[in-house]
Amino acid sequence: MATFVLVPGGWHGAWSYETVVPLLEQAGHTVHALTLTGLRPDDDRATVAGANLDTHAEDVLRVLDRAHVTNATLVGHSYGGMVIAAAADRADGRVARLVHLDAYVPQDGDSCWSVTTEGYRQAFAAGAACTGYAVEPPPGGDSRRRPHPLASFLQTIRLTGERVSRREFVYCSGWEDRTPFADLRTRLAADPDWRVHDLPTGHNAMREAPEAVAALLLDARGGDGEMPTTGVPLG
Repeated sequence: MATFVLVPGGWHGAWSYETVVPLLEQAGHTVHALTLTGLRPDDDRATVAGANLDTHAEDVLRVLDRAHVTNATLVGHSYGGMVIAAAADRADGRVARLVHLDAYVPQDGDSCWSVTTEGYRQAFAAGAACTGYAVEPPPGGDSRRRPHPLASFLQTIRLTGERVSRREFVYCSGWEDRTPFADLRTRLAADPDWRVHDLPTGHNAMREAPEAVAALLLDARGGDGEMPTTGVPLG
């Protein structure tokens, strides 16, 4: 059976996967859904201010160490794609599969700031104006969201080229007027090292279509193409 480590996107916590986790566990798998350092309700100002991309990669590696995981599947949503890429590169071969769920896929020297759109950079800067170290959540959305450590959006990633046998990208096409991932999808679709899936939901696919997301994660074949609906309305 597989071990899944689920990493949320910016401002979110483990709760963002709350409807996916039981579906994976019911299939017999081990699941660790993370709330990253600086985004926990009891984190103090110093913890939030000091958390960066390295901190978040270490959050993942601690799970692998503590649970003695040697064949992990790391799933990262949005900003979480930066985290799983950094963690896998430092995991000494303990990661077998990466799934970037409508998420950034960095190259060496990238940061979330550098690979996102100008609109998101402006939103990061405006959101951090109050404290200078934490980006307030965008208006609307789940009330459980927390201010996100600005340093984690800004820090560049260092990748050595650690091999992961299976890399997948899930493109959520239901917000094509705003997505920062359209060009990334095109690039990865032409890369033989990647499998690309299309999911016709908005950005938060694990909340809009948890059964479809779980079906993708449980698919041992990792085939290309559109996701099955598994009885869930995806439009």
